[in-house]
Amino acid sequence: MIETYGWTEAMARDFAPRALEGQIPGRIAVQHRDSYLVVTDEGEVRGKISGRLQHEAEAAGYPAVGDWVALAWDEAEAGGAAASTAPATATIHAVLPRRTAFVRRGAIDSSHGSQVIAANIEVAFIVTSLNADLNARRIERYLAAAWQSGARPVVVLTKADLSEDPAGEAAEIAALAPDCLVLAVSARQGLGLDALLAQVGPGETGVLIGSSGVGKSTLVNALLGEERMATRRLREGGDQGRHTTSHRQLILLPGGGLVLDTPGFREVGLVDADEGVSAVFDDIEQLMQTCRFNDCRHEGEPGCAVDAALKSGALEGARWENFQKLAVELAATQAKAELIAKNNERRRVAAVRKGYRGGKRGR
Repeated sequence: MIETYGWTEAMARDFAPRALEGQIPGRIAVQHRDSYLVVTDEGEVRGKISGRLQHEAEAAGYPAVGDWVALAWDEAEAGGAAASTAPATATIHAVLPRRTAFVRRGAIDSSHGSQVIAANIEVAFIVTSLNADLNARRIERYLAAAWQSGARPVVVLTKADLSEDPAGEAAEIAALAPDCLVLAVSARQGLGLDALLAQVGPGETGVLIGSSGVGKSTLVNALLGEERMATRRLREGGDQGRHTTSHRQLILLPGGGLVLDTPGFREVGLVDADEGVSAVFDDIEQLMQTCRFNDCRHEGEPGCAVDAALKSGALEGARWENFQKLAVELAATQAKAELIAKNNERRRVAAVRKGYRGGKRGR
């Protein structure tokens, strides 16, 4: 069964030592507030993380949908899945190494740190609709995060039936990412669904990333050919749907691929996305290297290639501003990460010293 979800012989060989300890592999299919639904060869299991993993997760992050994990049956069900219709219960002891991870960060001043939205994905579908939600600057941000995740980004422009010129708008978005496939689709008309489905091969996983109301759940229903995911109609007086997906869920698709639907969010904060930003703004970074002075700040200095491109129209002002904004955000994020690391090390050293002094007093 887990082979259907992407489990391979190589993964089984790496897992062999854990199998000898009585643990079984599984993949997280649904993430709830205090538990997970995990797919195993014994069926679906309701998993809760162990105390040790809970402690480790506070610093390293919690398991996410798409993660492969190592579980052990709870004592009452040590023989395998229970015969009842309710899922068996097991304890998650470890998260197996991730191949890829789409990571989101909140506001720069947020105390919640980063959050893994989806793990072990091959394709990141950046979903936006061909209506008022279409925002090139937001797509650039999503693209940077997608490239950084290790997955292959694909831009999906939904509700093509609402656009007067879907091909033209798709071409404009494609110009932002020359190495990224852009698909215009319409769930209502069935337009582009086969091309979208072809992007996820058997055992591969795609994740749908985008704002609320862009049609992610509707798209999943169209791909499945059934109304499995809850959806709502467009808002009255507007052209945006309401947010309906409340949790992350891994879904099997016709053809053997998988897709992960996610709740919508307006923006995705970048985490260590230097490579992702470079992939999206490679043209700007190359342009900056042609300035007359190596220390050019691109603020009107003589021989500034960026200034010349902005004046000639070769570089769009809004694109340059977005690049600068993301660069500042990355710098702030990295500075905060360094500060957190220093504070953690200071607390660790203080705890060691306290333990040492306590040991001396007890002698």
